[in-house]
Amino acid sequence: MTEPLVLELPALPKAVPEVRRAVREHLGTPCPEVQLCVSELITNVITHVGEGTPVTVRLFRTVCGSTRLEVTDPEAHTWLIARVPDADDETGRGLLLLDAVTRRWGVWLTPRGKTVWCELPP
Repeated sequence: MTEPLVLELPALPKAVPEVRRAVREHLGTPCPEVQLCVSELITNVITHVGEGTPVTVRLFRTVCGSTRLEVTDPEAHTWLIARVPDADDETGRGLLLLDAVTRRWGVWLTPRGKTVWCELPP
């Protein structure tokens, strides 16, 4: 993978499987962890910022060989908060999953909103 994958789309439930498929095709290999991360990040935008919010998804290899995923949305004031859900909660595990499968992740503010990023091992 030499060129990054860049997708600009509205955050809609139907977009999640389409982006998962695009990620898999771009990487050219099974990539369940990357697909899980992109699903969780887009779903967070849908849930906490709003359905239809414009997002930009970027996927590329770092110089160290890691896979880096970034999801940018225009809402800088809707911050991510990791929490520990109760056993019977049906939501609230997305950031825990992200933390479990990635090497590292974070959030930064941009002139256009915020970007949530994560890096997965090669």
